[in-house]
Amino acid sequence: MSASAEEVLDRLSAKIPVRINSTAALVTDTNKAAAAIDRQRARKQDEKEPSPRKPELGPLRDADRQDLVSTPWNLLGVFARATTLARQGRGRGLAEHWQGLKYCQAVATGPSGHMALTDEGQSPELSYRAMQARELGRAFGLAVAERTVRNRFPSHMVSTLDAEAILLAGFARSGPRPSLGARPRPDFFIEAWHPGEPSRVFVVTVNGNHQKATNRTAKADRSAFKQLARGSERAEHFHLAEWNTTPCLLVSTELLALDGITVNALQAPGEGLLPARPASGRGSADAVLSERNLAYAGAVKVPADGHRERIQDGFLIPRKELGWYGQLLARTGAAGQLAFAGAGTEIAQYLTDKQGHKHYKQQTFAGSSSVRDARHKIGPTVYVGTDQVFRLNRIRVEAFSGIAEELYDLLVKGQVEAYRNRTYELRDTYPTSATAPLWGPVSFGDDGTVMALRVLPTQDPEESS
Repeated sequence: MSASAEEVLDRLSAKIPVRINSTAALVTDTNKAAAAIDRQRARKQDEKEPSPRKPELGPLRDADRQDLVSTPWNLLGVFARATTLARQGRGRGLAEHWQGLKYCQAVATGPSGHMALTDEGQSPELSYRAMQARELGRAFGLAVAERTVRNRFPSHMVSTLDAEAILLAGFARSGPRPSLGARPRPDFFIEAWHPGEPSRVFVVTVNGNHQKATNRTAKADRSAFKQLARGSERAEHFHLAEWNTTPCLLVSTELLALDGITVNALQAPGEGLLPARPASGRGSADAVLSERNLAYAGAVKVPADGHRERIQDGFLIPRKELGWYGQLLARTGAAGQLAFAGAGTEIAQYLTDKQGHKHYKQQTFAGSSSVRDARHKIGPTVYVGTDQVFRLNRIRVEAFSGIAEELYDLLVKGQVEAYRNRTYELRDTYPTSATAPLWGPVSFGDDGTVMALRVLPTQDPEESS
């Protein structure tokens, strides 16, 4: 029997532990899967050289390996915030902004007491199965990755950015529609930042799968191990300043693990340091950013290690461009915050042409876009944003996403540095609860964002006539 709308909203706001697997054995198993992938490629494509992968993979630190305790709604909030700038066409409001809503009934507490897929989550339409693995995998993986970065830099803010949206500004191929082609690349960048100080950047790859692995499943056939091995390849295709100085987090989520949803995670070390920006002027995030045409083919020099120096393809940000890259992260992050709040043409000021400046400068078709036309006071904070009404088991439910009005106003005015300073000052003032008066499940961000659900009052039939 399908759960009622009220039951679904209660499940979304329940805090449930999620299993984390990050051990030395996982490193070994991932290496075995990588070797099997290389052997298979060699047989099919006559490739003698194995694919370059991130060296020095290891498990997460002790605190980062503990269960992640979260609400399902907060996990969907993490996913929504990170993917709000995805490029899915003119209907971006409905096609992108609310893509997490389809998973409202997908997860809950399982028999083991940990988070697991519900009956609805275990039987998606066949055509949506891969999408669910990819998108829910990102929700869980990014939540683990963000917690890891926060634990490492507790006095910093954390921003997650879509890697494609960032890389387009410096590496887009020429053509009628800028793209990165089929070049392997990470999925996200996480920036840990503190106003006036150097930022830290982490490369992140995230995947999910529906495999029901058992003790009889061979290591080389485990989807999670293969996903981590391939994620290591994609992470190896991005470097700051020089080879192997950028830390990475590789994550694969097993949605049908026997003891509940399990997040497999590995890391590779690195400094990932960006220079501090001036508060104003050409080097600040307030300055309009120019695009770059950086080399990809043969861009990365791998130092000799008992052999001759090796040259490989990759997205390399030269040392002289690290300041530009930091500006790019800050401005693209600002665009994402505005998009999350349903802003329209205001987003365009932060994006280059290759990132979609013209795409956001145009008015979208009526009925297909999010519009910043909603305003709610939740706790002591006034949030402005956008809403969407949908039906959950025939009951009308409202979803709202927004940002603190004070921060929104700074972003609309193009004041990114002032926005970051004020965001940092207010980071500890927002609620941390899973619900709020007059609302059901709520996801509060320390960056002043909020995503909330509630059942709408039943409409009087006489009023609608």
